[in-house]
Amino acid sequence: MNRTPSTAVAARRRAFRALHAEGCFVIPNPWDAGSARLLAQLGFKALATTSSGFAWSQGGPDNTVARDAVLGHLRSMVEAVDLPINADFESGFGADPQAVHDSVALAVATGVAALSIEDATGDAARPLYERAEAVERLRAARRAIDAAGGDTLLVGRAECYWVGRPDLRDTIARLQAYAEAGADCLYAPGLKTHADIAAVVRELAPKPVNLLVGSAADFDVAQIAALGVRRISVGGALARAAWGGFLRAARALADGRFDGFADAAAGAELNALMRG
Repeated sequence: MNRTPSTAVAARRRAFRALHAEGCFVIPNPWDAGSARLLAQLGFKALATTSSGFAWSQGGPDNTVARDAVLGHLRSMVEAVDLPINADFESGFGADPQAVHDSVALAVATGVAALSIEDATGDAARPLYERAEAVERLRAARRAIDAAGGDTLLVGRAECYWVGRPDLRDTIARLQAYAEAGADCLYAPGLKTHADIAAVVRELAPKPVNLLVGSAADFDVAQIAALGVRRISVGGALARAAWGGFLRAARALADGRFDGFADAAAGAELNALMRG
């Protein structure tokens, strides 16, 4: 398949920015070209990659896929569908701000409409970058985006809750700092309560906020929208749901049974959806 023309990429980036201007939209997370095409058929307006879902598809745990493989994955996702793609770009694939800058420049060149940068280090002894260091990494990402035209949306992520440090005040302070550093959208995975979600939205206004819903929740899209959230992503949840069905069927098969195939999608339906 040919690379997506730059005019199409620019149009997708404009459309993606427009989605953040008002209302609330769901941005599901496919893990390969096939799952992206199926989600596109269901009418979603944009898609986001998932580092965990892609890593599992490659036979490894989350946050272990090399940068070049991730860049190749981003290109394949951009080419798979005619929708904006938001890249889960982990911590920016750089040991220092300059390396983050260089990695982000490569990610922008794949044609993604947006990318996120986390403040998690991957080091259990020091799970988060110090705020000032994280800000410099976001600024480096912003410079790389601006040097390429500035139309790729930058998402700043505060991983406090995700790494076992559920401090709402620190989370908000970090996200405010990331907004000042040039992030267009803010994201704190792990928020659970209405009060915490509303507080983040209020303190970051007018910047749009992304909410992660990765498991069964006590609220629906309409209720989340009422809190002022601009977009909802699901991370690796769809991939986990798919793997859950696979494991149930495979374990039944290992026990000599075939009942695990009872809820399988029909081949004809999948073929039709893949044809578009």
